[in-house]
Amino acid sequence: MPDQNAPSTTGLTTESATLAGELFGEGVGTQAGPPAVPATGTGTAGQAAPGAHSHGGTAPTGSPAERFTSTDPDAFGVPTGREETWRFTPMRRIRPLLDGAPSDASLAWETDLPEGAELAGVDADDPLLKGLPEPADRLAALARQRSGGAVVVRIAREAQLDRPVTLGLTGTGSDEVVWGQLVIEVGAFARATVVLDHSGLARYAGGVAVLVGDGAQVTVVSVQDWAPGAVHAGQFDAVVGRDASVKQVVVTLGGDLVRLVSNVQYAGPGGAAELLGVYFSDETQHQEHRLWVDHAVPNCTSNVLYKGALQGEGARTVWIGDVRIRPSATGTNTYELNRNLVLTDGARADSVPNLEIETGEIVGAGHASATGRFDDEQLFYLCSRGIDAETARRLVVRGFFADVVSQIGVDALQDRLMRSIETRLGALPGLDEQPVEVA
Repeated sequence: MPDQNAPSTTGLTTESATLAGELFGEGVGTQAGPPAVPATGTGTAGQAAPGAHSHGGTAPTGSPAERFTSTDPDAFGVPTGREETWRFTPMRRIRPLLDGAPSDASLAWETDLPEGAELAGVDADDPLLKGLPEPADRLAALARQRSGGAVVVRIAREAQLDRPVTLGLTGTGSDEVVWGQLVIEVGAFARATVVLDHSGLARYAGGVAVLVGDGAQVTVVSVQDWAPGAVHAGQFDAVVGRDASVKQVVVTLGGDLVRLVSNVQYAGPGGAAELLGVYFSDETQHQEHRLWVDHAVPNCTSNVLYKGALQGEGARTVWIGDVRIRPSATGTNTYELNRNLVLTDGARADSVPNLEIETGEIVGAGHASATGRFDDEQLFYLCSRGIDAETARRLVVRGFFADVVSQIGVDALQDRLMRSIETRLGALPGLDEQPVEVA
């Protein structure tokens, strides 16, 4: 069922599924998938479980190019940690979510809805939910099944919101898993910002689907500022309409384990997606971000920029970026970049960018990844001007994150997040003991 603590509002009108129907026309949205005949030499063909399907591919190979999806959790089987999509994830810590036990536990909700936005709940059999992109792993399928419906944020057609839609989702400390599903509908030619602010202590598995109507522009900010010990796994899906744009900003700071999968599909030409992320992993924290951008229609763009920092023994981050340009996606322009700053010994960052291009008729495509310690040239510049080494390091880290955080576009939230990063830097062990060459 939708979260019981979500505000009670009137139900959506009969137009509630209209946007989903427009976005998921034949050949786009959930219909976009791998070729009917998998390319030879890609992955290892296997038999799908009964009832499973992958939108055009009869036998999933396991390669990113032939990604399997299903609303049935059993179609994926129970992961062991040896699978490609799970091999980086600490299975012991995420096992309570993967067990999939039903639960009535909920998060506490606090909302701020400007004029032009409404909030409602829909049941599991609502046509809107049947048209959403399908889950890409067992955990996302469990969240879709166990949530029993969804909370829907609907932005009216041509609305120009005067402030962000803000949903504060707070864990209450329950040991039971909280299952959730949120749908954000953005009407054609609307302009909106939606902030999802996660805090408190919880075991939370949820899905977020963003449906962006033709010509609309939306920024979705998801902040994971959980208390120590929290576990959060989720799937974010964005379906971008003709000449529409979506900006997703993911900020992961808190919690014991956070694993987020972000997917983008295009429902018409001219769509644009910008996926930005900031993460800061402390001692023993595991933060994992997986991205999948599926270019299946012409003249669309995507830009991915994620930055992370790690400090302390056992701090771990994982970033996987998959971009596919299908034969029909002529005129595509895409780039993805991941940078990681390792501040102390004992921390580990894994970064895996992947790019598959199936047409030569594109504007551009590229990817890059870098993991290392402080930029010696930046430190030298600051220290040579009289700034002590410790302050110089803090300024470098602050600047490392600031160019992404500043793109959120909500001043109060930006200030809060930078203060949180400053606090973490204040606890950085042995920062002043690291040598800096100034001559």
